[in-house]
Amino acid sequence: QVQLVESGGGLVQAGGSLRLSCTATASRSTFRISAMGWYRQAPGKQRELVASISSSGGITNYADSVKGRFTISRDNDKNTVYLQMNSLKPEDTAVYYCKADLSKTFWGQGTQVTVSS
Repeated sequence: QVQLVESGGGLVQAGGSLRLSCTATASRSTFRISAMGWYRQAPGKQRELVASISSSGGITNYADSVKGRFTISRDNDKNTVYLQMNSLKPEDTAVYYCKADLSKTFWGQGTQVTVSS
């Protein structure tokens, strides 16, 4: 079983920055083989992919809406994946979820990000 714990959300003004963290309670060997992703869900909308990163960190993928503003990274020694969010916009307001893809999929509990105009 893998548990994912997100942190770093909060309230920020438009144009500001936040860094989200997601730490996995798993062995390092398990974390190292898992592709990871950040998703978000705004009220009344479907959950959508924000960014993903391969197990080695060598391949990243971003939603068009966040390209150039958000950066996903991982530290396999710390079992942690990060999402650096810059130039935040009110439309980035959502609950952000971390996901791990192993033999099955695991989700974190989510962290709220609110961007005020």
